[in-house]
Amino acid sequence: MNASASPSTVSSKDVAASGTSHPLRRLRWRIVDIVVASVLGVASGLIFLLWNIGYLGPKAILEPLLPGLQGLLDGPWLFAGVLGALIIRKPGAALYTETLAAVVSALVGNQWGGFLTLEAGLVQGLGAELIFLVFFYRVWSLPVAMLAGAGAAIAGGINNLILWYAGADTAFTVIYLISTAVSGAVIAGALSWFLARGIAATGALDRFASGRERRELV
Repeated sequence: MNASASPSTVSSKDVAASGTSHPLRRLRWRIVDIVVASVLGVASGLIFLLWNIGYLGPKAILEPLLPGLQGLLDGPWLFAGVLGALIIRKPGAALYTETLAAVVSALVGNQWGGFLTLEAGLVQGLGAELIFLVFFYRVWSLPVAMLAGAGAAIAGGINNLILWYAGADTAFTVIYLISTAVSGAVIAGALSWFLARGIAATGALDRFASGRERRELV
């Protein structure tokens, strides 16, 4: 660089390279982030609608087998937030996509009621969001995804214990929380991580850090 160059001639690329503005820009939402997160949320909400009915059969088997074991069925309601965060990689992505998915489920109607469905989506999304926040929205590995899935499950599980299983004994509470955490880690966490990598491999996420990272590893 020319030593006589004045500060006014320093390009925006130089500023970004210095790291002074990059972190804030990296975390700022773009229009494309909002659009893709919205598509993910709506699509996930449609899957929620199917699972609202589909889970009834497995529940009828697991519930009498061991009370609390039905927590293993919670994972399909928890993946939206984790998947959204893994793809968008911005603060609030997990909360936004999980809540939007709950909105879709609530608008169409289900057996739990609109308000409680929205409330559950907020709580579950927040549970996943807090895990990514702990890692400062910088680590998107499989273990972190599984932790986020478990975080959504634990938050949602505690919420369910308060609203739907009030007065449950210790054995039920422990079995349910362990079961839902396992389901969240595996289905919402691990499967979402592999799904995000699969989508990135198609080139559909080239405008996102998640897509560029996948391309660089190939």
